[in-house]
Formats: sequence, C-alpha cells, structure tokens
Amino acid sequence: MSIRTLLFLCGFFFVASAATPLTPVKKKVANRMRQMDTKVTELMADRVGFKKEMAAKELSDLNSKMLEAELAEEDKMFPADELYGSIWDNRWVNPYKKEDLTLPDSFRIDCSTFVLPVTSEVNVTSKYGPRRRRMHRGIDLKVQIGDTIRAAFDGKIRIKNYERRGYGYYVVVRHPNGLETIYGHLSHFLVDVNDQVKAGDPIALGGNTGRSTGSHLHFETRFLGKDIDPADIIDFENGVPHEDLYVFHNVKINGRNSNVYTSSGDQMVYHRVKSGDTLGAIARRYGTSVSQLCKLNGLKSTSVLRLGQAIRCSAGSTTRTASVKNESGNDEKSTVSSSKKKNITVETSSDNNATYHRIKSGDTLGAIARKYGTSVGKICELNGISKTTTLRLGRSLRCS
Repeated sequence: MSIRTLLFLCGFFFVASAATPLTPVKKKVANRMRQMDTKVTELMADRVGFKKEMAAKELSDLNSKMLEAELAEEDKMFPADELYGSIWDNRWVNPYKKEDLTLPDSFRIDCSTFVLPVTSEVNVTSKYGPRRRRMHRGIDLKVQIGDTIRAAFDGKIRIKNYERRGYGYYVVVRHPNGLETIYGHLSHFLVDVNDQVKAGDPIALGGNTGRSTGSHLHFETRFLGKDIDPADIIDFENGVPHEDLYVFHNVKINGRNSNVYTSSGDQMVYHRVKSGDTLGAIARRYGTSVSQLCKLNGLKSTSVLRLGQAIRCSAGSTTRTASVKNESGNDEKSTVSSSKKKNITVETSSDNNATYHRIKSGDTLGAIARKYGTSVGKICELNGISKTTTLRLGRSLRCS
C-alpha cells in the first residue's frame, strides 16, 4: 500500500469519526464540563465581588476612623464651638454678656472624665454662695503654695492672666463638654494660652495671690459664662462626679432669664451589677419592674448586663424655693420645679460605709488592694474596670 493511499484512508476515518453524532455518555461529559466552566466563572466573579465589598468596607471603616480622628482633633482645637461659636477671648472671664449668645433650654454635660484639680486631701474651706455684698461664684480648696494644680477635664487654655483685686494669677480652661473651669490664686503657671491639655495634666502651682487671706485654690465651673455651684456637679468628698452626665436647665422666672442648675433625677438609686445579677432580680430587690429598669437605663429585657455596670433603679423630683443670682448679685426668689441630683450607688446594705482611695503617683491596683485588705478582682468589680486599666492621677477608686 502506497503512502498516498494510507494518508487517504486516515483522513477518511478522521472525517467519518467527526461526523459521527456524540454518544449519550459523551454528551453528559460535555454538559458537565460546561457546567463546571460556568461554576468556575461564577465563583471567580463572586470572589472578585467579595474582595470589592471587603475593600469598600475597609475603606469605609478607615474613612470613619479618619473622620472620628478629625472630629476629635477639631474638638481639641475648637472646644464646644457649637455653643461658643467664634468667641475666644483671652482677657475676660465672661465676655459673653456683650455677645448675642442664646442659652439653650437644657444641655447635657459629660462629666465622666473629671479629675480633681488638687492632689492633696480635699478640704473645702469655702463653699459657693453669697458673701456679704458679693457673690462667691466657686468653691475654695485648701492647698499649699507650690502644690500642683491639674486640669479637671480635657480642654484648651483660654486665659492665663493676673487680677490684683480678685483671682490673682488665674487660668481659664474651656472644655469640649461645654464647661469652662477657672483656677484662681495661683503662684506659677505651667501652661500658655491656647495650649491643649488632658484631664489631670498639671497647669499651675497653688498660691495665695490676689484677694486671698491664705493659700488655697479658688475653683469655678461655668457654662456660657453662667456660674454653676461646683458641688452640684462634683462629689468633692469622694472626688468623683455625682453622675457621668449633668443637665443644665435654663428657666425663665417672671419673664427674666434665671438659671437653675439641676441634674436629671432626685434621690436616684443605682445598683452595681455583680456576678449572677439579672434584671428580674434587681427589679425585685428595689421594688420596681423590669420594664421600668429598661426605660430608666435605655435597655431591653434581653440586654446583657456587664459586671460593674451601674443600673438606675428609681427616680423622682421635688419642688423647692430657689434663690437665683442675677448678674448684679441680687436675689430673685421663686418656687421652681427642680430635680436636684443626688446619686446613691447601692451595692450592699453597708454602702454608707464605702471606702474610696484617690490615685496618687506610683499607685497600682495591687498596692491599693493590699492597702485596703481586698483583692484586685474586687476593686475591678466595684469600679467597672479591668486589671489592665490605666489609673488616672486624682481618680477615686472604691475599695469596699
């Protein structure tokens, strides 16, 4: 057989086999291959889509974090600008009388980061209130000349000045929470105007300058220029805020703007969550209902309670006669409805004998626990903190 004949026969058989219809088995295999190709294509598309979604989510999270960081930086640079606007005066304690500022009807002030401005044992030598023919618009805390004075909250230094017949050397700090704090009768400044400070940062040294008869710190809390009794906000005996949130109320009496400074509850009772506590058990203990607890604390009946969490268990209000000072220092008496806050954190029947420790330099949870004959775990439970929590100078820790 010649080579030409052989090639002809091979070509014939190849064409014949190609023209032969696919068997059912071959069709099934071909369909399976097409399905697999489609599946692979879909999986690849899903993978690409998933990667795009993940990238978009990461970008969104990054943008959110960047936005939060920018807002936090703005808060530091322009504290409470939503209240004070562009008013940033480095000369006058209360420049707002001349400005067209409208006091809000009410405003919630975050006091949770408060740090005592003094590092020594707290001794209130003069309270807020009228003094003969003048108004004492703050409280006096005993300090020695040269004692460190600290910022009560995060903020920015608005004034660093001297007033011979009043504050002496004094500092005014504006805070993002809306308050301004004043520190008077200082001996030395540790900050400059426009410096940003953190709660607990040293800002000055105690002294006896200005209208003063002995070394002390004159401490004021103001909101849009209106003085608030610091003791309404801070429990100076224990060195902590009465509550994390303080509510400022602006009330009109007889057509005049009178400022009644109140918080949001009277004789409020709190329960500190311990291991095994449930909303039902807490409700039964304080003679209330689960729904009422949820309403007071913004919870759901299914909410998980955290160890150390403070649960508000009751609230009420009273009516009292308020003597409100106007700018000239005169009394404006009227009966107003108020809800003067008094925090009571209830944990056991012996809460009235609770012991507190104010953080000093070098303190650790272990050292504090040994000092008060307790454990680090117990201190963490009582204060709602963890073993790794950073202790702030001036903070009060409950130890029993």
